[in-house]
Amino acid sequence: MKRTISITFIALLTLALLVACGGGATTGGDTGSGSGEVQELNVYNWSTYIAPEIIPAFEEQYNVKVNYDIFADNDELLAKIQPGNPGYDIIVPTDYMVEIMRQQELLLPLDKSKIANFGNIDDPFIDPPYDPGNDYCVPYQWGTTGLGYNVEKTGRELDSWDVMYNHEFAGRISWLTDSRGVMGITLLYLGYDPNTTNPAEIDEALQLLLDTKSDVVAFAPDTGQILLQQGEVDIAYEYSGDIFQIMEDDENIRYVIPKEGTVIWTDNMCIPVGAPHVDLAHEFISFIMDAQIGADLANYTAYGTPNKASLSLIDPEYRDNPGIYPSDETKAKLFFIRSLGEADALYDEAWTKLGAGQ
Repeated sequence: MKRTISITFIALLTLALLVACGGGATTGGDTGSGSGEVQELNVYNWSTYIAPEIIPAFEEQYNVKVNYDIFADNDELLAKIQPGNPGYDIIVPTDYMVEIMRQQELLLPLDKSKIANFGNIDDPFIDPPYDPGNDYCVPYQWGTTGLGYNVEKTGRELDSWDVMYNHEFAGRISWLTDSRGVMGITLLYLGYDPNTTNPAEIDEALQLLLDTKSDVVAFAPDTGQILLQQGEVDIAYEYSGDIFQIMEDDENIRYVIPKEGTVIWTDNMCIPVGAPHVDLAHEFISFIMDAQIGADLANYTAYGTPNKASLSLIDPEYRDNPGIYPSDETKAKLFFIRSLGEADALYDEAWTKLGAGQ
């Protein structure tokens, strides 16, 4: 499915969110037929991240209205929720952000008895280290970040992060506005632990990024694939599915997990503290974990599904693609971004310095 379709769909769905008033948001029953009011569900998700038919199907099945808003990265999500939930029922943070939000008591524990399809979670996503027991979240999609590129412009196939640092493609590359991802890849390239807490190693990674910053066209907010598609860059550090979504429009577009390794991530459905419609949020999570809905979602986004009941329904073109479902050899080189507690501030400081060009 084309990204432009997804953007149009999301634009049509993006409405003003409900803001809790009076006694505040409910944490038990939802407003609904008993009061004569139409139930609403407020979802805060990444862009280009849901098949167009899924929201209307949920609205029809549950006779509700879904308000759908989007964010560009985990930092934006946290900044929205941290001061106080403005009315969201479902949010979709990445693994390390789940841990941060749990520590800050921003998430409600799940009532698994209200998630009929909870048993469809595939084994690798059961009891993850960032959410022991799946107490707060259910996995939504998973994937990697890597190099999206136009092979006609690069003149060859790419297989290493070296192209982001060696000035060969100066003025033709983009990074994401993903502070921990970009820093983690740079640390990996330098031979360090991508989750290091060593200030000297973090400073060395920052210096390399500063030394190559003039080569970078943009630090893109989850839009590197558009820059690549429009020819504004030839190489983009991007999420795997975003690149696969544009491949059908251009046979020269490629996606590669570099030989040094890369980030593996899992995005998760969570219910934030202060959610106005907690019961309905549980229904939505279960709906997404339905076998067919899960397959429709993964076939649209071109990301990996954490739903074992959906695997047999995934388009073989995607299911058999090692860029989406990597080999065991490649998996051994993948790493998760971890919350580092107080050491997270080292990365925040480095990212601020990078933005300031210091």
